[in-house]
Amino acid sequence: MIKHYSVLLKESVDALNCRPDGIYVDGTLGRGGHSLEIARRLQTGQLYAFDLDEQALTESRQRLAEVADRVTLIRANFAQMQEELNLRGVHGVDGVVMDLGVSSPQFDDAQRGFSYRYEAQLDMRMDQSQPISAWNLVNELEEKELSALLWKYGEESYSRSIARQIVKARAVSPINTTFELVDVIKKALPAKVLNKKGHPAKQTFQALRIAVNRELDSLETGLQAAMSLLNLNGRIAVITFHSLEDRIVKEAFRQASSVEKIDPRIPLLPSQITQPKFRLISRKPILPSGEELAENNRSHSAKLRVLERIGD
Repeated sequence: MIKHYSVLLKESVDALNCRPDGIYVDGTLGRGGHSLEIARRLQTGQLYAFDLDEQALTESRQRLAEVADRVTLIRANFAQMQEELNLRGVHGVDGVVMDLGVSSPQFDDAQRGFSYRYEAQLDMRMDQSQPISAWNLVNELEEKELSALLWKYGEESYSRSIARQIVKARAVSPINTTFELVDVIKKALPAKVLNKKGHPAKQTFQALRIAVNRELDSLETGLQAAMSLLNLNGRIAVITFHSLEDRIVKEAFRQASSVEKIDPRIPLLPSQITQPKFRLISRKPILPSGEELAENNRSHSAKLRVLERIGD
């Protein structure tokens, strides 16, 4: 089993203010780090943990054996949490944690095709049963579609030249592996970019992974579901790893915690102004400690944002 570090583990679980009899959701089970920490704080309470990845569910089931009576594992995307919980008779929860992105074991498992560091078939599917993989996007999208995808989900400045080079290369033969794609990307980039710190394929791989798994659509749906389910004084803790995710979380939390804008020309008493149902626990995101950064360099981009329900 590949070693896995749960980023901002203590900070995120502490933020939930877990009650021993509470109902909680881990929207991103992964290898069970956050789930285990939450379940250990429960007595008569229950945790519902979601993941699409069958391998993650199998490995976490072993890790969570000591708290199995307090944990229900659900093979589904967190965007479906409301429907899945309602099916189980759960209509309100006291806390939700979401640790977004790909877990370290998924990156480090060469066969999954998530990483540009390992030779593997282009895949990147978190749910291995879904039909569309990174291979399909790379080899089947039109040049304009591919360029738009790389810009939208990877914020790749050279999206057009990379898309052009991909189409040129696949006209000769399909791009089947991660290393083949990396070679194509390098050919599309100028020397000044190739000589910069950081891997030249990082943004392209991010864009493909997000598109394959519809990560941003799922995030928007999942945040709304979590807020709908949250009981009074319940909290949502979300850990993001790149600006696209963080922007969505920040804006959703800002809207939920803001007073409704009213035309100042309309005379209203304070009691007539609709107050927000949520509040931000902190204006700025919580970041990993120096100690965590030294132990796990993958945590350097992590940000934790927390929202609390304060009204019905």
